[in-house]
Amino acid sequence: GRKMLVYYKDSFILTQLRYFPYIQLGVIALFLLTAYVAFSSARKAEQDQVWVGMAKETAHQLGTPISSLMAWVELIKSRFDAEDDPLIAEMENDIKRLEVITDRFSKIGSKPILEDHVVFVVIHNFIDYFKLRTSDKIIFNITGDEQVRAMLNVPLFDWVIENLLKNAANAIANEGSITVNIIENLAKEEVFIDVTDTGKGIPRSKFDAVFQPGFTTRKRGWGLGLSLTRRIVENYHSGQIFVKDSDLGKGTTFRIILKSSITYEPTTTERLS
Repeated sequence: GRKMLVYYKDSFILTQLRYFPYIQLGVIALFLLTAYVAFSSARKAEQDQVWVGMAKETAHQLGTPISSLMAWVELIKSRFDAEDDPLIAEMENDIKRLEVITDRFSKIGSKPILEDHVVFVVIHNFIDYFKLRTSDKIIFNITGDEQVRAMLNVPLFDWVIENLLKNAANAIANEGSITVNIIENLAKEEVFIDVTDTGKGIPRSKFDAVFQPGFTTRKRGWGLGLSLTRRIVENYHSGQIFVKDSDLGKGTTFRIILKSSITYEPTTTERLS
């Protein structure tokens, strides 16, 4: 009448102990991964602080010569009675451009203020300035929706358009055209800005690489323009930018996607400002 117990496997605790080394390795790996991420973040933050400091110092150093140039222009206008001289007007435009560039550098590292603007007007105003300082063999066109609005920081957004137009102009060997087309996607409340050139094109394998820091096809290029452009669009304007299409020997189209704001009919004053 006895009952016998036969143990034919290890106890529950002993079975758990078998998995203990794997758990230890997992914990150690998680610790090392966390330490690596923390170290990388700290190093990146330190590098960002260095770049921010250099940018703000550059903005500070530019302030003095810009003020001096403004004074010299006023002296020329008064001494030579050149109030209506078109050359003086262009010099003043360039000085204003330097002020905008200084303002851009001073904003690096700070959260930009976004304001409601008519996209067509902002881009049109910049192209009017830019095309006078580019080869007259390149034709500039701006087409599409003239009413759509978006939240923009104009000095920084001008930087985006400037980088795209400069790259497009450099891609055109002799004669060609650059077209900026603005499209409103009402279904998703988005604005599409397509910048198309008739230049040499980009291989499909390089579509993502062109936005990497240091990537350039020019001998004297720094390879920072498109990298900075993506950062301004994505981090500061919560948008997207990518190579929409490119054919070697035919041209390239970059697309910017922004969230649209209210749509209305802009006044004549706004168009010409």
